[in-house]
Amino acid sequence: MTQVRTRFAPSPTGYIHLGNLRSALYPWAFARSKGGVFILRIEDTDQERSSQEAVDVIIEGMQWLGLDIDEGPFYQMQRMDRYEQVLKEMLDQGLAYYCYMSEAELNTIRDQQMANKEKPRYTGVWRPEVGKTLPQIPQGVKPVIRFKNPPDGSVVWKDAVKGIIEISNEELDDLVIARPDGTPTYNFCVVVDDLDMKITHVIRGDDHVNNTPRQINIIRALGGDVPIYAHLPTVLNELGEKMSKRNGAMSVRDYEQAGYLPQAVLNYLARLGWAHGDADVFTKEQFVGWFDLDHLGKSPAQHNPEKLLWLNHQYIQHADPEELAKQVMPFALKEGINFSVGPDFIKVVGLLKDRANNLIEIAQGAKLFYNAAPQHDKNSEDFKKNVPDTVNQVVKDFIVLLQATDGSKEAIAASMKQVLSSHSLKMPALAMPVRYLMFATTQTPAIDAVMAIMGIEEVVKRLSI
Repeated sequence: MTQVRTRFAPSPTGYIHLGNLRSALYPWAFARSKGGVFILRIEDTDQERSSQEAVDVIIEGMQWLGLDIDEGPFYQMQRMDRYEQVLKEMLDQGLAYYCYMSEAELNTIRDQQMANKEKPRYTGVWRPEVGKTLPQIPQGVKPVIRFKNPPDGSVVWKDAVKGIIEISNEELDDLVIARPDGTPTYNFCVVVDDLDMKITHVIRGDDHVNNTPRQINIIRALGGDVPIYAHLPTVLNELGEKMSKRNGAMSVRDYEQAGYLPQAVLNYLARLGWAHGDADVFTKEQFVGWFDLDHLGKSPAQHNPEKLLWLNHQYIQHADPEELAKQVMPFALKEGINFSVGPDFIKVVGLLKDRANNLIEIAQGAKLFYNAAPQHDKNSEDFKKNVPDTVNQVVKDFIVLLQATDGSKEAIAASMKQVLSSHSLKMPALAMPVRYLMFATTQTPAIDAVMAIMGIEEVVKRLSI
């Protein structure tokens, strides 16, 4: 059985957003599910717009999501000798030819065709045919190289997403495969790369559907095997527009910096055009085990930021506190937290994670535990409002009970109930003053859990009025 070989072939001409990365995730998952090979190919022939920074962002984004590659990255600009070799072979075998029609001539013909309500296309004036006399080669014109497209028949393929697609060869003119300066064009390079890299499945966005019949014809002309194609519907933004930087799409790096977990983003991307029953939350391993091409969606997927945030919350909520603390640490350092004083950070993260939507929220919540004890002005209106004189004895009695506990959350909660009962008070009457005395705020997580993490010694010091 032929080994599955897939590829992700981005152009490094800008940042990479979620829609782009979905085109990496699915071929990666298919290769992994079939024990195949996943290849990264950088299509960098657009030298004016390509940059190493964009390449780095692509690779970093894939690494962050855990999309490991088996071969590559390969760079098209480093394969120019190979393209030149194939171009020469195609010219020698009559599969391609030189065309000396200038751009001005071509534009004039296209304008006439459009005026006549005809489809703009190259007329084939330089295409060699048996018994045909070609025009005299003009001086000072550098030719392009055109592929000799079949003049009749159709290109038919069974797309794994869209089903049977048929395009008449009459709709396809002779494609330019090399520019006047000799540099090869996109559709030609893709074919040579896919053949050389023995790609069996091409899983990509449906904006490439129009390229596919041209590529299939070149593949067949070169005697290669046509891969299986799966063209993914477009990812739309919240307004129903194609996701792009221009339409406000966030880059993968933006999501990382906004405190999203890579496993949550991967899970979200997986569901953005593919489904396995009703499963909404699943591990990367489950996704690979379940993935197939049969359940790829046929309709455009719509980006839903609320769903992504919900998924991120699910992953944070169920994360191991120790591992999560490592991921929160860079954000906590940005918040200026000094870890040389204060409680165990893993315990702090364990307490905060259940309500957090992202890692930044945990880092911001953690500051409470590492700030210096507040210096209260007992004569201020704020202090008198939050710690009325009537509660002083309650707090003192609570301190006595606290010092006799083992410092656990359960023991602290029991002490609070005991002192409240003895003074015939309800929970807020003690909880609010305790919060204010400890942190100069009445907004904290569950106060018994907070005190357990802070430690009895520190709690008693802060509560002593």
